[in-house]
Amino acid sequence: MSGQSTYHFKNPAVRWLDSRLPIISAMKVNALDFPTPKNLNYFWTFGGILTLFLGIQIVTGLVLAMHYTAHVDQAFNSVEEIMRDVNYGWLMRYMHANGASFFFIAVYIHIFRGLYYGSYKAPRELLWMIGVVILLIMMATAFMGYVLPWGQMSFWGATVITNLFSAIPLVGEPIVQWLWGGFAVGNPTLNRFYALHFLLPFVLAAVVFLHIWALHVPGNNNPTGVEVKSNKDTVPFHPYYTVKDFLAVIVFLIVYAAFVFYLPNYLGHTDNYIPADPLVTPAHIVPEWYFLPFYAILRAIPDKLGGVIAMFASIGILFLLPWLDTSKVRSAAFRPLYRQFFWILVLVCFGLGYLGSQPAEGGYVIASQILTAYYFLHFLVILPLLGLFEKTKPLPGSISESVLSKDKGGGPTDGGGGTVAAAAASAPEKRG
Repeated sequence: MSGQSTYHFKNPAVRWLDSRLPIISAMKVNALDFPTPKNLNYFWTFGGILTLFLGIQIVTGLVLAMHYTAHVDQAFNSVEEIMRDVNYGWLMRYMHANGASFFFIAVYIHIFRGLYYGSYKAPRELLWMIGVVILLIMMATAFMGYVLPWGQMSFWGATVITNLFSAIPLVGEPIVQWLWGGFAVGNPTLNRFYALHFLLPFVLAAVVFLHIWALHVPGNNNPTGVEVKSNKDTVPFHPYYTVKDFLAVIVFLIVYAAFVFYLPNYLGHTDNYIPADPLVTPAHIVPEWYFLPFYAILRAIPDKLGGVIAMFASIGILFLLPWLDTSKVRSAAFRPLYRQFFWILVLVCFGLGYLGSQPAEGGYVIASQILTAYYFLHFLVILPLLGLFEKTKPLPGSISESVLSKDKGGGPTDGGGGTVAAAAASAPEKRG
């Protein structure tokens, strides 16, 4: 019968349940026993870290939603009440606020890992595109969440960002009025953002499920970019990578806890601890740090519509990346020229983040325009040309060959999986 479990569990209760609803055996096949390349390094642990932080954000968000009041006259005070009067409300609020930042730290590392190791190339194009959709949902959710405290930066950030849609010809103004629920940012705006901020994390969880499902079709990429050729190239996900992921999660949580308990407001903006005042404009309106590179791109274009198009194109171009990169070799470990351009791109993104935090004047604007131009040149010009002219290093015959050559001190540096690779080299050929 379709879906019938092929596992025979010793516990009769588990066996009875699984024979009727094979959830446990499905988890065993698709999680614990899932064949995983034996050479994954710690950059592959950020998928698990992201899943954990999605759970943290949903749980803390639910608790905060029980005490928050979505009204322009009470929102700011309700946040203060959560901090002062709700049992461990301060902890929930700081975990949620800093959790958003650490969520983005992890997702940006996850994205740049994909760029470095070519995880967007066939047959993982759809997996990559779903990941970009996840990024967009995260950004929308974070923006709406930033509005909810109804401080000065919340109000003016919402005003500036929603006003961007007015640049769209013909339909721009109606879209802005629909977003506002009127003719200015006010109570209907706050209510809509609160409702969507509550809903989108569950949409995000569903898309993450699709992302994981899509991953299980072609399997993991790996630092060499060479596809799995036999059982010798893989190990079961458990216990090899569950232990490795657990260590990475603990280290990441220690840093996260340091911010929650010792630097809870470090990543925020001081103006957001002032109640929103439509009559007083902050000297310098800036979004949260994780939006700053896109904000710099927006302001680099003198034309309002052009800036909006460039900002959305900076994310949209990632959808086309599997076809813009014409190289047959995935991993930057075997692409010396691409590796240099990759690190230049990383520096450009950091530079755009810095420029997004500065006033839109003088040399800051010129520098933003230069870095914006390079950002698009990287994807539209450099990547396609590199695939045609770059001389790559020879690839190993298999993942096992790469792992064993590294253990012996030979072969290319491919960022292998450390103790997992060493343990896997001596693991039996036939596995779970």
